[in-house]
Amino acid sequence: MESVSFNLNYPHDGWVEVDADVVWGAQLAATRRVLDVSKVDPKEIIALGITNQRETTVVWEKATGRPVGPGIVWQCRRTAAFCEELSRGPHKKMIEERTGLVIDAYFSGSKLRWLLEQTPDARARAANGELLFGTIDTWLIWKLTEGKVHVTDTTNASRTMLMNLETGEWDEELLRIFEIPRAMMPKIVGSQEVVGVTSGALFGAEIPIAGIAGDQQAALFGQACFHPGLTKNTYGTGCFALMQTGSQRPVSANRLLATRAACQGNDPRYALEGSVFVGGAAMQFLRDNLGLFGDVTLTGELAATTPDTGGVYLVPAFTGMGAPYWDPDARGLICGLTRSTSRAQVIRAGLESIAYQSYDLFEAMKADTGQALKELRVDGGAAANDFLMQFQADLLGCPVVRPMDIESTALGACYLAALGIGHFKKTSELEGFWRIEKRFEPSMRPAERGALLDGWRSAVGKARS
Repeated sequence: MESVSFNLNYPHDGWVEVDADVVWGAQLAATRRVLDVSKVDPKEIIALGITNQRETTVVWEKATGRPVGPGIVWQCRRTAAFCEELSRGPHKKMIEERTGLVIDAYFSGSKLRWLLEQTPDARARAANGELLFGTIDTWLIWKLTEGKVHVTDTTNASRTMLMNLETGEWDEELLRIFEIPRAMMPKIVGSQEVVGVTSGALFGAEIPIAGIAGDQQAALFGQACFHPGLTKNTYGTGCFALMQTGSQRPVSANRLLATRAACQGNDPRYALEGSVFVGGAAMQFLRDNLGLFGDVTLTGELAATTPDTGGVYLVPAFTGMGAPYWDPDARGLICGLTRSTSRAQVIRAGLESIAYQSYDLFEAMKADTGQALKELRVDGGAAANDFLMQFQADLLGCPVVRPMDIESTALGACYLAALGIGHFKKTSELEGFWRIEKRFEPSMRPAERGALLDGWRSAVGKARS
């Protein structure tokens, strides 16, 4: 597996931007590096799958392919005030019922509206078909096909706050409320179908693009969560918990999200989702901003050198808090510090914060569905941390299961592409590929769990006040 990193920009408090051309350049370089290292002839590649961070918003010129402004990253909070105003208005209930989402700056609709407002003549140009919108999947496909294909799939579209969750189409009333010209919107397609081919000039062959899914739906697919009730949590920059609900659209009373799940065929499938804005990024903060360690892979060992945090809690609400709180004004804190607090205790508190936030999501899921977790399938970079996975199992009181391949997001995109091209005929053929690498059984006493969770709730209350 190859990767090329790139920087995000933080021009103001709570703002997060990216240069879309840099994203494209990094993706192109990584793909070419994979071809070089693997020595695979591009002509032998039967299909290409794409998975992406979902809500990041890009607007570009159709004629030139030049972005008209920065890509606004999913974490960005610049439109929080607009979303708060919208939440107090007459459209709140309709928006949330049609989209399955909570009105929040997290989603693409308000980001796109902001770009159109801040770019001279953008709305008029968009209405004339001169400007195009896309999340990162759409942007990459447009670049890969040299501007021939402008599409997104239902999983990504369901995160824009502009798609009707039932119909799987752009909703004209939502477009009007957000003041988005219909002409700039991509065509919505299924997650597994051939939508076009890559330009032969890029890789030396035309490769069918046959699988598209937002990163969390791709991970759900890669974890073989094809049946209702199966649940996964991805531990990446943020944490994203999804429960497969099949053909049943979930309705949350606890501020979780209903979203489209990647699926085979045309019948819609749904998932119940909770999102933690800052998961693994909390450990990046402790490394990069506070200099507490150098190698993130050693944090589990460092945390294990102390029996507890000594009452220290880290609430990494750097850009507000996601589900089930949806509090844009919450801010990060470290509390419980004493003169004897050690570096290892702060590191441990950072790892534990990831598990606490995820616990909050699963408690909300339990309240919504009436079902306790039987097991949790995990993936993402931080899922490799044994300390974190054991602590998560202890908090949840159920087994945490790590598969052989924790890169479930990429694996899901691969599965979808293989189905799209007809290499596999049905999802049951894929279930045998999912294998357990390690199973973490809960061992914490209920009284200890309760005391720790009481401390966490108190810390969250401080961060929100």
